[in-house]
Amino acid sequence: MQLALREVNGYIIRRCAYEDLNSVISINLKTLPEHYTEYFFESLLREIPEAFIIAEIENVVVGYIMCKLEFGFSNFRKLGFVKKGHVVSIALLQEHRGKNIGEALMMEGINGISTRKGDEIYLEVRTSNGPAISLYQKLGFQIKSVLKSYYRDGEDANLMALELS
Repeated sequence: MQLALREVNGYIIRRCAYEDLNSVISINLKTLPEHYTEYFFESLLREIPEAFIIAEIENVVVGYIMCKLEFGFSNFRKLGFVKKGHVVSIALLQEHRGKNIGEALMMEGINGISTRKGDEIYLEVRTSNGPAISLYQKLGFQIKSVLKSYYRDGEDANLMALELS
């Protein structure tokens, strides 16, 4: 049994374990149009377990965030490569939204990237997803650009970033 990183409204926020992956994949399939292979989930869990976090209640996984580390051009500085965290996916079952669980998952994902000395963290979010954009702005993320036709269905995405250092 993994130790809780925090508790929010009766939900336990903790690191994902391999035995949680089937639940995480199921949540991804139910809530998001973007799907990944089982191997992709496993590789992110192996790469940076500090930033692969789940939310559970009564031993049932109801949400997750998974991040990876990259090196690339900064979203904040004009020159130079930086170590960047990338929020690859965050999802929460519909019936568990509006309870500050998404915020807790984001905060622990950010903490996980910080422990790996990330300089910044970024994500893509559908321009139509007002609640998510508001949450990310509340956490200090800034819209840095609009990615035209980013999603398979043609919708644009906001690239949002938060400077950590």
